Amino acid sequence: MSNNITDVFYTKSDLGKNVYRKKTYYTLVVEQDVLAKDQDEADRLLSECGIDYEQINNSLAEEKNGVETYSVDCDYTDSDGTEYLGKVVYDPDDEYAEEDGSVIIDTYAEETAPKEKSPMEDLEGAFNGA
Repeated sequence: MSNNITDVFYTKSDLGKNVYRKKTYYTLVVEQDVLAKDQDEADRLLSECGIDYEQINNSLAEEKNGVETYSVDCDYTDSDGTEYLGKVVYDPDDEYAEEDGSVIIDTYAEETAPKEKSPMEDLEGAFNGA
């Protein structure tokens, strides 16, 4: 018979007591925000983050009154889609926002990716006398 079935400390004075174990399942919600040019980039960046599984260990649980933590585990179950929250814009209530760099998140701004300038646009302007 093994004596290593638990981390509960016991001595001769505990003769006659029983050792119990209970598994308790918790739902953990991780909600993260990210700045990205569009939803595809946001999805990619968010998929590279999440739970640091090294932090899911016995120190997560309370241990007192003779209760010792045998194990702690965390498994992925499900996730919602990526939700658009708003766009970073100059603060419209600050007349010096552009020179001061004062920005806000506008929750009413349309979700559009910033237009990326084509390398050909510079060349076309040079040939058209711009």
